[in-house]
Amino acid sequence: MKKIKKGDIVGRLSYGKDILFIVERIIKTKENHDLAILKGLTIRIQADSPIDDLELIEPKAIEQDMRNQDAKVIKRIKKQEKLLKINSYPFREKIIIYTGRILHIDGDKRYSEKSRKYYRKLGLNAIVKSVPERKQPIYVGSFLQRYNPDILVLTGHDGMIKKGTQFNNLYNYRNSRYFIKSVEEARKTSYKKDLVIFAGACQSYYEGLMVAGANFASSPARILIDFMDPLIVAEKVATTKEEKFITIQDIEEELRDGSRGVNRNWCTWQKESNVNLNTSFILSKNSYVLI
Repeated sequence: MKKIKKGDIVGRLSYGKDILFIVERIIKTKENHDLAILKGLTIRIQADSPIDDLELIEPKAIEQDMRNQDAKVIKRIKKQEKLLKINSYPFREKIIIYTGRILHIDGDKRYSEKSRKYYRKLGLNAIVKSVPERKQPIYVGSFLQRYNPDILVLTGHDGMIKKGTQFNNLYNYRNSRYFIKSVEEARKTSYKKDLVIFAGACQSYYEGLMVAGANFASSPARILIDFMDPLIVAEKVATTKEEKFITIQDIEEELRDGSRGVNRNWCTWQKESNVNLNTSFILSKNSYVLI
């Protein structure tokens, strides 16, 4: 049996290999067993797994997964082309059509490159930076001052450590604390009161991101989100007139799992109320409610 190493694409046997992962690194546990840190190949999730629960994925299956993702991207681009009545690729790449400027900070270098190509194909005015999730709070302020965007996207990979429990425990999320801190830093740094912020990834601490000041965030139902979901939100905001208020109903049919995966701020948070991220939450029929 071939030894699994960093960079391999694998599936978890205990989950029926339902998601394809890239092995980010391998670490030794106290019991001297190898543990792999994983990032989703086409899904914005981070996880860990014992090496003996992993199986290498055949090249054909990898290619099919990538083709499926590329097909979704191409389908959306063609849909937007039709709406915009633009038929020349060179024209789209050279002319910035929309005025909404996007700053997209992504924790995954591969996703950053794909996002940059997507924005360019649609003629969107976007700057894309690849910054690991843990370093995003450090860089977001200087990037905001340099690029002065109208829309800020903060994403990468995330996931719950103990899935289905401890929803209000910030440290039960792999990277949510970095996204939350980045949102807070963005609100302190940007002089634009109407800066629109999307933040989060798979299973992120939605309520914490809302408290921090995000306009759109994932994931209310603690489910997976697609690579495309943050791009769709950013695109929609960038191409919508300033006077129009965008609701989640405007875009939920275009998202992987609608408002269960991504939602927008449904109330105005008063910073002077000193709400902290250890506050308990209860699950109502359609959303998590602060209590």
